[in-house]
Amino acid sequence: MALARVPLAASPGPAPGALRVRVRGAVQGVGFRPFVYALAQRYSLGGFVANDAEGVLIEVEGAALDDFVGALRHEAPPLARVDSIETEALRPRGEIRFDIAASRGGAISTRIGGDAATCEACLDDLFDPASRFHLYPFVNCTHCGPRYTLTHRLPYDRANTSMAGFALCADCDRDYRDPSSRRFHAEPIACPRCGPRLSHSVAEIVARLRAGGIVALKSLGGYHLLCDATSERAVAELRRRKGRDAKPFAVMVASEASLDRIAIAGEAERALLTSVERPIVLLRHRGALAPSIAPNLAALGVMLPYTPLHHLIFHAAAGAPAGRDWHQSPVDLVLVATSANFGGDPIVIDDAERRLAGIADLIVSHDRAIVVRADDSVTTIIDGALSFVRRARGYTPRPIVLPREMPSVLAVGGYLKNTITLTRGREAFVSQHIGDLSTADTVRYFEQTVDHLMRLVGTAPVAVAHDLHADFASTRFAENLGLPLIAVQHHHAHVAAIAAEHGIDTPLLGLVLDGHGQGSDGGAWGGELLRVDGARFTRLGHLAPLALPGGDAAAREPWRMAAAALHALGRDKEIAARFADQPRAAALAAMLANHGCATTTSAGRLFDAAAGLLGVCAEQSYEGQAAVQLEALVHSPRVRSGGWEIDAGTLDLSPLLAHLADLSDPRAGAELFHGTLAAALADWAARAAEQTGLTSIALGGGCFLNRVLSEDLATRLRARGLTPLLARQLPPNDGGLSLGQACIAGQLIAEQEPR
Repeated sequence: MALARVPLAASPGPAPGALRVRVRGAVQGVGFRPFVYALAQRYSLGGFVANDAEGVLIEVEGAALDDFVGALRHEAPPLARVDSIETEALRPRGEIRFDIAASRGGAISTRIGGDAATCEACLDDLFDPASRFHLYPFVNCTHCGPRYTLTHRLPYDRANTSMAGFALCADCDRDYRDPSSRRFHAEPIACPRCGPRLSHSVAEIVARLRAGGIVALKSLGGYHLLCDATSERAVAELRRRKGRDAKPFAVMVASEASLDRIAIAGEAERALLTSVERPIVLLRHRGALAPSIAPNLAALGVMLPYTPLHHLIFHAAAGAPAGRDWHQSPVDLVLVATSANFGGDPIVIDDAERRLAGIADLIVSHDRAIVVRADDSVTTIIDGALSFVRRARGYTPRPIVLPREMPSVLAVGGYLKNTITLTRGREAFVSQHIGDLSTADTVRYFEQTVDHLMRLVGTAPVAVAHDLHADFASTRFAENLGLPLIAVQHHHAHVAAIAAEHGIDTPLLGLVLDGHGQGSDGGAWGGELLRVDGARFTRLGHLAPLALPGGDAAAREPWRMAAAALHALGRDKEIAARFADQPRAAALAAMLANHGCATTTSAGRLFDAAAGLLGVCAEQSYEGQAAVQLEALVHSPRVRSGGWEIDAGTLDLSPLLAHLADLSDPRAGAELFHGTLAAALADWAARAAEQTGLTSIALGGGCFLNRVLSEDLATRLRARGLTPLLARQLPPNDGGLSLGQACIAGQLIAEQEPR
């Protein structure tokens, strides 16, 4: 049945023709059909437009077809992402009116966009007393609001979302069916008469926050825990209740006008902060907030409001002024806004009363269900461009375009910072951040994410790719799917992920620095120089191995890695005295002297050793704590002459570690460590480039979230005529691992297919 049918007057001009037009990409739920309808009116064309499983289908007839197709390419709605426009000539049938037709089914090959921050037009409605959306915390339109997190399946119609149970009132129904309205087929459309309701008033929320309380707030992809970020008492209490000793909290400010009081942001950071995705952005902080927000760190995670409710909270905190001008002035309220999760479990999306009662003084819910969990995305600017720390809300499920078409593969990632990837043709759909697969709830979330992404993408994988490590929950899951299994080496996958997002389909070098990954020899790798040629790799070199005293305990206690460094330097006798405050120091020294430890080539553990030797961090309460505290000390990296040696592909930084062991100035040591490591890596890579004739080098692994190291190394590589490739569309850490696994597996399958 047609949803809109308006006669159009015939106009003189060139002889009419007819086209079938197929538009592929993120073109559903973004106002694309009313956009097409308006173009048809502009150019006096007849025909129809409809959503279907492949995207948007248009049949159009008239004299201005070239102008119409050109406008499709260049004037698409702000949230639309057009991948391709295909045209096919048809025989004219004399159509003089244009329909917006109902959605059509079929095999899915379209996609949905990510959640989008409240647009300016909806903010105008939100603060306009004459609007029926005045102060309504769920206002949205086709240019903003939830998408991925409330969608069960495609096509993206209201019946396939968590809004299906909310019957539209007469006003919303009229807007929903009116092609001239920006709310035409805005699937989450609602107003106070017919839509979701908040469990508590905005005034109650602000009063509790002002009183120093902790509020659990249901947002787009899960609950936030909020408190006053200027109150050390409130922040400390949140840490105590959540059991989060030192890991930094992100904060939310009312607008750009409130930003400069707490952080320093450049043009690129401001563009990220105000983008429709509204990620958390790491900025240099001014020290104006509670000290325990980001203890011993130079960076502060900051975001701007992205839902109407967020804006209403800051509006009330500003005294509920009339109009929109209040956004132009600073608001004193700054909020900690952290995901509501506990002990490594995923972010809470429901059953909040039971799970959050022990931590929040006020639990603010609403009756619009969250279908898909999605944490806030975390971003930074490294070497002048976007880098992801965590990719989730706003960006998922935007696909990565692959350099070649490949068979459909499901890749299940690793253990830490897990994501999954499903490929379809030349598209790779990478899930939102799932987290560490360390709890039963997170493993269930992982399994739910696999199911949901497969349903949304609409393709059946022919194989499943997984990490070499047999004990990962993701590996065990893969083994139970009944599909052909393809095991992929961890660091090979890191390089393949970066090659894929840069569209590289030829051999390249890869420098992978991370905490741990099982090597093809069964060892603990983590500082690797590889030559990668699609589905195959050669290990050209690695960091000099260090002992790993205590196994996993060494990753939690950097003093152990410092002891391992002293052992490597032949200074075992110093260990017990140097770490006298550690009860196991003497026993560990004896174990090292007897060579009773496994070894690792991990760059992450090398950072830990440096931090332990310099007294920066003896024990970690969160992953990477020692490394980020070490980076925070650096003003300008410096190089220690003779600080490294390279022999038969092994990069040995023992001379640097020996110098750090005798330094009493942590800042000087941190600067020497970063500068010398960058110079050594550049030297190492340049020698490999000369040996192999390859000049592109992928920089993968979690250590490349270190801005100081990444920028210094990238500069040095360019100076040597090499091209550094950094992760841009996915994190360089294990959040991008599944993409690399999928690409390697897909290439292996393609090689085996008969030609």
